Amino acid sequence: MRQCTIDLDGPVHYADFGGTGRPIVLVHGLGGSHANWLAVAPRLAAHGRVLAIDLAGHGRTPSLGRTARIGANRRLLDRFLETVAGEPAVLMGNSMGGYLSLAEAAAEPGRVASLVLVNAAVPMAPGARVDPRTFALFAGLTLPFVGEALLRRRARRGPEQSVRDTLALCCVDSSRVTRDVFDAHVALARERATYGAVTRRDFLEAQRSLLGHLVLRRRFRRMVAGIRASALIIQGERDRLVQLESARALAAARPDWRFEVLEDVGHVPQLEAPDRFLAIVEPWLRTRAAA
Repeated sequence: MRQCTIDLDGPVHYADFGGTGRPIVLVHGLGGSHANWLAVAPRLAAHGRVLAIDLAGHGRTPSLGRTARIGANRRLLDRFLETVAGEPAVLMGNSMGGYLSLAEAAAEPGRVASLVLVNAAVPMAPGARVDPRTFALFAGLTLPFVGEALLRRRARRGPEQSVRDTLALCCVDSSRVTRDVFDAHVALARERATYGAVTRRDFLEAQRSLLGHLVLRRRFRRMVAGIRASALIIQGERDRLVQLESARALAAARPDWRFEVLEDVGHVPQLEAPDRFLAIVEPWLRTRAAA
């Protein structure tokens, strides 16, 4: 893995995992980074050139006066595809990264060869079961002053405990995440802790912007209906953040897309169950390459 930086109206960090052929661009979720793909990216490099971007305000890409809102990061992703990928790519997005991948495929169809949507952030389906603690957390984050206070309290717990807390929220069993991948997340969290209050501001800006997009259900349905690219939808059955019913609604809106559910897995299958994740993704990538 090579750590790289490119200037796209400010520094943008990405990890280049090597490989040749069709670019496979990995897009992390809210508060995430390129490290979210460490458990699977080396094997994905057998199917193309694998690049994992850090979005603005995330990972090693500082905002530096830029916004971390959804629209701005979609445009940043578009410039990355144009400048670094250089040809239509497979966009593989987790959570917020899944929403951004959908938005990019709708806005710039020529940039996207196909999509892999991993527990993609989508509007909540009517009647979907909501985890009360998760709902309370995200509702608190949307409130002025309350959101900032919640993140300051989390920061006081230290980088290692913050990573443990995040994985506990995102996984059914966080002990399934390998030690080397956990250590990489902690090292990056320690690095980001030196950035100070800007990291909290960027997180809240991205979180509130994402929720603002997800409440626009009709707009989302129109966006999804207009996408030309083929897609593979992967959903962890026991995700607390994106309900299985909501992922099923996305699959129902696009019956031409493939839909796979990973049982007893949470919000980050690529970290919690990498072998099972790759057992679905790798054959699909081979099929797309042959097509």
